[in-house]
Amino acid sequence: MSSGPGAASAPAPEPHDSPPALDAPASTRPARKSSMFSSLKVRNYRLFFMGQVVSNIGTWMQRIAQDWLVLSLTGSSAAVGITTALQFLPMLLFGLYGGVLVDRLRKRPALLVTQSSMALTAIALAVLTLTGQVQVWHVYVAAFAVGLATVVDNPARQSFVSELVGPGQLQNAVSLNSANFQSARLVGPAVAGLLITGVGTGYAFLFNGLSFIAPLTGLLLMRARELHVVERAPRAKGQLREGVRYVTGRPELIWPIVLVGFVGTFAFNFPVYLSAFADDVFHAGAGAYSMFNTLMAVGSVAGALLAARRGTARLRLLIAAALVFGTLEIVAATTPSLWMFALLMIPLGLFGMTVNVTTNTSIQMSTDPAMRGRVMALYMMVFLGGSPVGAPIVGWITDTYGARVGLAAGGAVAALAAAVIGLILARVGNLRLSVGWHRGHPRVRFVPREQQEALAPAA
Repeated sequence: MSSGPGAASAPAPEPHDSPPALDAPASTRPARKSSMFSSLKVRNYRLFFMGQVVSNIGTWMQRIAQDWLVLSLTGSSAAVGITTALQFLPMLLFGLYGGVLVDRLRKRPALLVTQSSMALTAIALAVLTLTGQVQVWHVYVAAFAVGLATVVDNPARQSFVSELVGPGQLQNAVSLNSANFQSARLVGPAVAGLLITGVGTGYAFLFNGLSFIAPLTGLLLMRARELHVVERAPRAKGQLREGVRYVTGRPELIWPIVLVGFVGTFAFNFPVYLSAFADDVFHAGAGAYSMFNTLMAVGSVAGALLAARRGTARLRLLIAAALVFGTLEIVAATTPSLWMFALLMIPLGLFGMTVNVTTNTSIQMSTDPAMRGRVMALYMMVFLGGSPVGAPIVGWITDTYGARVGLAAGGAVAALAAAVIGLILARVGNLRLSVGWHRGHPRVRFVPREQQEALAPAA
């Protein structure tokens, strides 16, 4: 792939007629060995990445300020929950329709519209707050408006990355995007706290609104001739059903999405788990809760950077990472010491991010570019919708049986789902578990059934 002027469009990968083996990359295209930051050599992606650095910090600032404002206006945690639900509701209701639109539209103009609308929403909320006119229903409307923009913005941003860097650098670019978002998670809440206590919540909203200038400028400065052009889907009836059939008919797509659904719904509800451990188990208060989240963000950044270093997204890596992630949650649930529990947040963040990045990349690389918007919309619907659906369930388990049981149950669901889906993919791919020795060490892997049968007489 060349990033210079007049670069030819990257050929689209052929749709998979059969699922890839667990030991094979999710893409049929041989991956190039690349450095951790290799995709940043592409000018268009570099502009996109730098814009997201600023915007992601603003997004995290608005999340904190929005919750604090609602709490200060109402004194009700339920009202905070309503705000969060309103922001996720449009994705749950209209996410697939957003994917259909994204497949029909050019990604860059679509992102200019969605990012501008989110900027205007944040600025409107800032004006209302700074003038003392804000009411809780204003925040509800703003949250729902951001959710509506996200219906198109999320799948458009996810699928636009492949147009920026091409298939050869997709794994690296997706990983760097995740590292970008998680790094902002370390900075944004801290800056928001300083602004809220120093000058008020309105300035946090204002910063977020102005932060969209960075990604909008990056989009405008991109060179259209250097984009990897993807054929858009023509307007036609039945495209929503076509997208669902496309995913359900391909094991390499449907099973990773099912897996991330289980993990996201039951194992990723860390606001419930970590607050309960900080308050009820270790009796350490908000400081411990903040420390748990910070250490998990550190692990997430490390996981994203390690994923950027890898050149491929293997389904076996996804299964293994989900299995280790669930097991680590079970181990953390039994940990007696606060400091041991806190240190486990780092590998939990690392393996959780590995699950996210590997799923995202393998799905994009296994999808026909003309279907990518619909497929990524379904993926984001499951991924973003899982936590709000699962939160009341794991919250009830945690309240009824204790934080340790709640966290262990979430980890058990993730580990069991990984094991079952791993066996399903192995069976579909005609693989068999092979246990043996390699250079003096035990080795467990999946190999083609024919290969194992051929080696059996020799053994």
